[in-house]
Amino acid sequence: MGRIKNFKRVKLVICVLISDLEIKQKLLYLLQSSFGEIDFESELLDFNFTNYYDYEMGSPIYRFFLSFQELVDPSFLAEIKVKTNEMEDIFSIKNQRKINLDPGLIFLGKFILASTKDGSFRMPLSLGIYGEITLVYENKKYRNVELTYPDFQSEKYKEILKKIREIYKIQMDLF
Repeated sequence: MGRIKNFKRVKLVICVLISDLEIKQKLLYLLQSSFGEIDFESELLDFNFTNYYDYEMGSPIYRFFLSFQELVDPSFLAEIKVKTNEMEDIFSIKNQRKINLDPGLIFLGKFILASTKDGSFRMPLSLGIYGEITLVYENKKYRNVELTYPDFQSEKYKEILKKIREIYKIQMDLF
């Protein structure tokens, strides 16, 4: 019989879609107030993989990635997603979001995203939130799984997540 152990802490990443760059600094302040110091911020990337968000958010839409210094217990992912959804509402205008926040977790061997939507490949966590393995890390690189979102299949996103994973590896060596 295996022994039950506490989960190892992992790296919190928030993948941000934003259509109003004027609110970016307020958003960063709010995220840091909730999740602690940001230790990585990617450049702004054009989000042109789908027009799914255009009607609600307007265009152009940009993507950037943030990671946070403090490692988190992975069992808190659902609570983090609920909190980020509340933040989306704060920046909404007439029920139209200006930001979309997708929290995820970097483990050494995978990247998991939280979602409010169910699917055959998603696992219920709690609070109406699901988790999905979006990418797997093998042979020194991220690889897609069958239903990886098209944007997360891009080499640019994988390169960014690999940089964040390197920060996490250094943090793991310190503990």
